[in-house]
Amino acid sequence: MVFATRSVPSSPPHATSLPQGERVGGCARSAALAALLEAEPVAKAAAARAIHAAVLDGDMTCPAALELAEPAGLPGRPSRPELVEPRKLERRSMQSPQGRAVLLHALAHIEFNAINLALDAVWRFSHMPAAFYVDWLKVAAEEAYHFSLLTARLAEYGHAYGDFPAHDGLWDMCERTRGDVLARMALVPRTLEARGLDASPPIRARLQQAGDHASAAILDIILRDEIGHVLIGNRWFRHLCDEHGLDPHPTYIRLADQYHAPKLRGPFNFDARRDAGFDETELAALVARAAQEEPPPAP
Repeated sequence: MVFATRSVPSSPPHATSLPQGERVGGCARSAALAALLEAEPVAKAAAARAIHAAVLDGDMTCPAALELAEPAGLPGRPSRPELVEPRKLERRSMQSPQGRAVLLHALAHIEFNAINLALDAVWRFSHMPAAFYVDWLKVAAEEAYHFSLLTARLAEYGHAYGDFPAHDGLWDMCERTRGDVLARMALVPRTLEARGLDASPPIRARLQQAGDHASAAILDIILRDEIGHVLIGNRWFRHLCDEHGLDPHPTYIRLADQYHAPKLRGPFNFDARRDAGFDETELAALVARAAQEEPPPAP
């Protein structure tokens, strides 16, 4: 089976209008909640990009003092894919088209969840600076673009989002940190999304080795943008630490333990992590914690 390679635009086209029904009194935070409730993936992605564009164009604002009640049904998502335990997900070789389709589907699911995570930060956390909401709307829009690139490529393999099972680890951490914006900034962008910085280069290399240059090009775009997303998380984590007189280094370790963050193991993409705002003290601590998690050598 042969798949045509195609050029991939390095940045999303500018969305200029908010879909009918998503404009809620010109309030981007209310619109973000409406988009989070949207179950249809393409509509959710389009809404995320349109809200960000509307804010940049001055058509919507982000009132920080607005307190929004949490509705039932968060996040909105389709009936498929089936959500299963991570250990139940089948691993397949990327040397086969089916194996690459499974990988693209897994990446699309991550990006779909990432749209939800960014939208949740916008509506949920009140009394933050206006730049906080604009930053996370930017993240939501870029995650939506990634989702569209991956699902378009998946379609070229004859599959659609929902065709394979997936897991729900990203949203689980979102639920755990729902009442603590400091923990959310520490453990979603700086922990879960930062794992993508480490995972992306070896995945890209395997796609290249398999001759799938079009998918590898999408990984390049995602890595570039994810560095920016983790940088945004670092910025707001440090802002909140400064605001509360906290040292960010022990604070991160405390929050990771308190909220049972996943243990990170190498290899780490130190260059990307530095570009994303991690300092040398944090990188050294990351290596030290990973070494503690390594299984003992066999006798």
